[in-house]
Amino acid sequence: MKKKSCIFLYLFLCISTFYAQKVAVLNGPSSIPCAFLMEENSEFDYEICASAQIALPKLIKGEAEIGFLPPNIAAKVYTENNQAIICLGVCGNGNIFLITKKDFSDLSELSGKTVACAGQGATPEYVTEYILSKKKIENVTLDFSTPNAQIAPMLLSGKFDYAIVPEPFVSVAMNSDSEVKSYSLSKEFSEVSGGKDFPMTLLVVNKKYAEKHKKEISDFIKKYEKAVKRTLENPAEAAALVEKHELGLKAVVAQKAIPNCAFIWKPSKKAKSEIEMLLGIFNQTLPDSGFYY
Repeated sequence: MKKKSCIFLYLFLCISTFYAQKVAVLNGPSSIPCAFLMEENSEFDYEICASAQIALPKLIKGEAEIGFLPPNIAAKVYTENNQAIICLGVCGNGNIFLITKKDFSDLSELSGKTVACAGQGATPEYVTEYILSKKKIENVTLDFSTPNAQIAPMLLSGKFDYAIVPEPFVSVAMNSDSEVKSYSLSKEFSEVSGGKDFPMTLLVVNKKYAEKHKKEISDFIKKYEKAVKRTLENPAEAAALVEKHELGLKAVVAQKAIPNCAFIWKPSKKAKSEIEMLLGIFNQTLPDSGFYY
């Protein structure tokens, strides 16, 4: 009897560990492929976080094992927090756009203008300033006073003539007013960087978890990669699931945003040069090789 009790206890502990694995999903475009995973029965639970700032402490403490973070934040945490988080790979490339209702054909037309740009100290600011510097476009004022979610309404009301936003805010603006036009800063970045793109979002993992759960990580990556492919092939289906699972986007907006979100899957070691290039633009200390899973 005692032996059976020990066996049942062992099985219970295994099952509890199995189902304790959690993925911190960010509200917004980076979460879109996860909608397919959330629809399936899985060994992972999904916790929706309103921002990277909310997901970050969970990942550091191990309250969530896997999550999504901007490259600069993930690398800084690795360097300054005892290598608590490591990078599994790039799951989203550049999806930053200039939007305007004005006639517009070239970035040089921004000289002397004020441009709304949410996320001071984040990728939109650094990438925009890098492009302007490389193109020698001067006297452009970036206004950081308005949060991303309010930039589109402000543009539509005429408070701003130009704004730099990621998806889904591009689709929100264009869905609200047919006069809004968008211009890809990823294309501009490619022109000034010799055909390169920049990583926008990383899939990361708690390091202590990674050291003991290689199979589970491998399984999750395979499922996530399939979900990315399925999202790109079936945007309407993905968008419906995004709304169903309350991932911060209505289906009509998510469906329009998907083609612009630059979803990819690139393992961390293959993406190392792109990640380091972006961190160089941030003038950020590069993490050592242990950052790359």
